[in-house]
Amino acid sequence: MRILPERIELKTRDQIAAMRRAGLVVAEGLRAMTAAAVPGASTADLDGVAREVLSRAGARSSFLHYDIGNGPYPAVICASRNDTVVHGIPSARERLADGDIVSLDFGAIVDGWHGDAAVTVCVGEVAPQARAMSQACEHALWAGLAQVRAGARLGDVSHGVERSVRAAGRYGIVAGYGGHGIGTEMHMAPHVLNYGPAGKGPKLL
Repeated sequence: MRILPERIELKTRDQIAAMRRAGLVVAEGLRAMTAAAVPGASTADLDGVAREVLSRAGARSSFLHYDIGNGPYPAVICASRNDTVVHGIPSARERLADGDIVSLDFGAIVDGWHGDAAVTVCVGEVAPQARAMSQACEHALWAGLAQVRAGARLGDVSHGVERSVRAAGRYGIVAGYGGHGIGTEMHMAPHVLNYGPAGKGPKLL
């Protein structure tokens, strides 16, 4: 886990619009990879799909050669299948099978601004408990987003996610991991945990 500096960089409307262009490339990549995530496809195949999206958009990868101390990252996506929690490296030897769930994480740079997002894909016919877990995660995402408004605290977002997960009754939350700020760098403050007390942390503007 990378420790982010505390200073939060505020963005102008024009900067947010520029970031949105990068986000649209990421959204297109996630849509294309979701469609390609079928039984028999390798996670390297999905990386190739994402590379094609970057090429068509004239964008660069946020992930390729990114280094947080373990050496340059070799791919443009992270593909985390089944019990791999996060940051799985795509491989031609890792092929998707019916019933898998795979998390696809993708980042793009457009005009110096980053976009970064992930989606979890159910491959073929998955077990009911796997689909239920995926749905619980999506519900938690929206519960956190529902707390985003001027005057709220960042902890309200984290607490909204946690409360939704706890309400589902059977799932844990991975300690230490969460969301992050973004802009001219892929990882910027603040770090947004998926748990924590409401009413704490920086005020949202």
